[in-house]
Amino acid sequence: MNDNIEDYLNYILMEKRLSKNTEDSYKFDLECFKEYFKERSVNDIQESDLLDYLEYLKNTKKLTARSIERHLTTLRGFFKYLVKMEILNHDITKNIDNLKIGKYLPNTLSEEEINLLMDIKLDSPFNYRTKAMLELMYGSGLRVSELVSLTLNDIDLYNNTILIHGKGSKERIVPIGEYAKEYLIAYLQNRNSLIKRKNGNPEELFLNNHGKPITRNGFNFLLNNILKEKGIDKKVTPHTLRHSFATHMLDNGADLRTIQELLGHSDIVTTRIYTHVSKKKIKENYDKYEGRGELDEI
Repeated sequence: MNDNIEDYLNYILMEKRLSKNTEDSYKFDLECFKEYFKERSVNDIQESDLLDYLEYLKNTKKLTARSIERHLTTLRGFFKYLVKMEILNHDITKNIDNLKIGKYLPNTLSEEEINLLMDIKLDSPFNYRTKAMLELMYGSGLRVSELVSLTLNDIDLYNNTILIHGKGSKERIVPIGEYAKEYLIAYLQNRNSLIKRKNGNPEELFLNNHGKPITRNGFNFLLNNILKEKGIDKKVTPHTLRHSFATHMLDNGADLRTIQELLGHSDIVTTRIYTHVSKKKIKENYDKYEGRGELDEI
């Protein structure tokens, strides 16, 4: 397989004039593929083996749906090349459906886990800031990029709304929940103590320990530390809070159209993934309690 991969990389390098980043991405994906199948020949790999590999990337490597799609795209090109070079008789990727994001149910936190995550001791201006960020992100279903780009002018506490600058320069107005508003006000009362004189007063709402606007990486760092402190031992990203918001809204009776507008999805098909998450939760609860004790008489 080594020679096949090396020949393919040389081929696409000449044919497609790839950028360095794209070339490195192809190499990485094919190295993972080679490591999984070890010494097996490409002639021995069947469609079922490839499906097992994709499941391995999802469940063992814990890759996101987008990363798995990228791996599959790389493999499609590789196997098409093998057929073109008459190394294989047929393309085993041909009948594998395109992996849509919606086929991978997003990770969510339970309402109990959300409460545990939000239980932050408010003993410093930094903790007020972190509490406000978490409450606002979960309470309004924000993306982390939307959260860290908020400015002071985006907050309307009189009307209990915030102006969100979403993907593709799209804007939307979403409500601020009671908890988020309470802790946002508390943070704003402490925000001045985070401002460093040399930096002036940044227009961004949330500041880091140096008095500068907090970044996505900065938020990720804070979130990971809180997860460790709380003993929440599961894969959680900032987007997990957004997924949890949508799922909990649906579980509590919100309709899909409302959730679509709050999340800023351009197509309701994207929002429908949360109906699958909700059904999965119902099924898990049923399996958990099925057959425990005697049924009450009706």
